[in-house]
Amino acid sequence: MGGGLIQNMDTVIVTGYAKAPQGTSMYELYKHAGVVLEINYRTHTIERTDFTFITSLTKDFFERILIGYSLEKGLEPLIKLIKSHYFAPSQQAIIVALQSAVQRYWDHINHLNMEHD
Repeated sequence: MGGGLIQNMDTVIVTGYAKAPQGTSMYELYKHAGVVLEINYRTHTIERTDFTFITSLTKDFFERILIGYSLEKGLEPLIKLIKSHYFAPSQQAIIVALQSAVQRYWDHINHLNMEHD
């Protein structure tokens, strides 16, 4: 992708972090749980994701949960899904990191909307 196309992008990257639980591989390697979301700001839909997970299986699991999800539905359905399907010591850290990233996204969108009003 060339630099000229960047002006036509409909997505933004947001990140969120939370302290990883001590005694986990995530803590030993990264110290934090990190979530990176590429979100379409026109549809508020998550298009791509990345995480500070150790295993590709866990990354794939969360990609399947998050990609295509509309943030207009709120975070509660996602949090409920994570709590009922992801049983790991890092569960709460991932939820906090996700909440942080999504809050950063909405803060940015609201700021842009205020500038255009």
